[in-house]
Amino acid sequence: MFYFSLSGILSANPVNDSTAVALEEVTIMENRIGIPFNKVSRNISVVSRKEIETTPARSIQEVLSFTPGLDVRQRGVSGVQANIGIRGGGFEQTLMLINGIKLTDPQTGNHMMNIPVPLQSIQRIEVLKGPGSRIFGQNAFAGAINLITTLPETKSLQIQGFGGDFGMRGGHIITSMPVGKYRQTLSVSHDASEGHQYNSDFKVTNVFYESGIELNEKNELNAMFGFSDRNFGANGFYTDLFPDQWESLQTYLSSVSHTYDHNNLYFQTRAYWRRNIDEFRLRRNEPEFFTNNHVSDVLALEFNASYTSDLGITGFGVEGRQESIDSNNLGQRSREFLGLFAEHRIEIGQKTDIRAGVYSNYFNEYGWKHFPGAEIGFQASPSNRFYGNFGISYRIPSYTELFYQDASNTSNPNLLPEEASNYEFGWKLNRSRLRAEVVYFYRYTQNLIDYTRLPSNQTPNPNQWTPGNVSEVTFNGVETAIQYKVNWGLTNARLTEVSASYNYIRADLVQPEEIESRFALNSLRNQIIAGIQAELFGKAELTVKSRYLERIALDPYFLLDARIDFNRLKTFGLFVEVSNITNTQYIEAGFVQMPGRWAKAGFNLNLF
Repeated sequence: MFYFSLSGILSANPVNDSTAVALEEVTIMENRIGIPFNKVSRNISVVSRKEIETTPARSIQEVLSFTPGLDVRQRGVSGVQANIGIRGGGFEQTLMLINGIKLTDPQTGNHMMNIPVPLQSIQRIEVLKGPGSRIFGQNAFAGAINLITTLPETKSLQIQGFGGDFGMRGGHIITSMPVGKYRQTLSVSHDASEGHQYNSDFKVTNVFYESGIELNEKNELNAMFGFSDRNFGANGFYTDLFPDQWESLQTYLSSVSHTYDHNNLYFQTRAYWRRNIDEFRLRRNEPEFFTNNHVSDVLALEFNASYTSDLGITGFGVEGRQESIDSNNLGQRSREFLGLFAEHRIEIGQKTDIRAGVYSNYFNEYGWKHFPGAEIGFQASPSNRFYGNFGISYRIPSYTELFYQDASNTSNPNLLPEEASNYEFGWKLNRSRLRAEVVYFYRYTQNLIDYTRLPSNQTPNPNQWTPGNVSEVTFNGVETAIQYKVNWGLTNARLTEVSASYNYIRADLVQPEEIESRFALNSLRNQIIAGIQAELFGKAELTVKSRYLERIALDPYFLLDARIDFNRLKTFGLFVEVSNITNTQYIEAGFVQMPGRWAKAGFNLNLF
């Protein structure tokens, strides 16, 4: 990614934003070895708390749609359902995490974004582009997205409410209630709408609780619980044959962990459980016609550690995970995983650092697989850094790919796991006024899993989608972006930031020409994202974002969104958002026609 971040040239009358944190102060959280952002030898984007608050978005998915290099395909709005691809990868190849906890779903990657955390509870988002198997395990095929929350040490209460077009309404309440050394936060959010078209109404509720206590200077205990309930009309979500599709999802997530941190030794032990309950109907008011009921469970234990010595930092870990599903369509099934991590980072002199490691995974159906990887960085000067890395990716098929069947789809129980070799080369520039990065990436995949079908002159196409292993596919491209923090203008109207990005992906797929591809030939080809931020009268912040997206075999489209915040950091604030200002007609996923121009307005209360 070519990334400019030009710090403000002038500093008169700066916005006093307590949510802004310099990237140099951020440590990228990778479970074992934490590395300062400016010393990372990979392409990683960090979405800050301020960006989350000021972006014209109502969900995590919508915020991520403005991140360069991510292909966010929404079915509806406000986090109802979305798929996220990285560097041409499909949604099954992207791993979502909360504080390092994997949100894997054995049923389907469509549920990866069923995140039981309100957007307002997220402190920052770390986006790792490229292979993450060595760091996070086999699911991080094309990349990983880690949502980071924090436990404040002071009391606080935040309330937000909003309303808008299409009968949209909702809000959230977040409170921090520390008692001595025991810190805790509770957040609740609710979003609902009557829908922008027939059978597109939705209700989404999230509840999230997190707590932690320092037992002493070395030991800390943490616990987390989340619940998400979403019900929505699914017109066009999976097929255009049945406009009355409907789905109801309940997701539970809980974890407990112990952390020891003293001198040169750090280790963390944790256990977590995730359950997803999915009811899907082809006809909303006729469950007897066709209904799928799935209950999937993931239970995992992890141990991660690092040790710092004169020879560098050594990271090691072990994880065990059981995935199971009880489904009237997929059957009753379970599978077990065992993973072993080992890596080491060393600095050679004052300019060069090398990090290498391997993840070894045992899966009860495929045996042992090993995923090595290495990174090298060269600090040519205090502001210039060159780097390169290599990694092996691996992903096993989901239960849906293996066994799911309905009127539009059939299954393939003989699917093989996907494997890929990945290379990345980049340059970073980091000065007080300028931050830049340019990256070239290459990924060669064997046994890529894709859904295909024969074309038809009939509309809609009556042929079924069938998953299969494509013999080989190569993705390569360049990722670029620019962010320029300025202080131009008058006292009552100042431009504070200008940003832009361009990303290009080329996909070479070996596949017969007479068949249609659902995913592999629909990846991003060209993506342009641009935006500005301005301060008005010392109290209002204006954010304008635009996107141009061109996908392979799909029509390109342009979107323009804007948001204005008034007194965002004060006790009482107001905001107004307008999405799709140009009233563009477009489809991101499935057969869902996305909304035209729509507006929202709301208030914020920061009581203490």
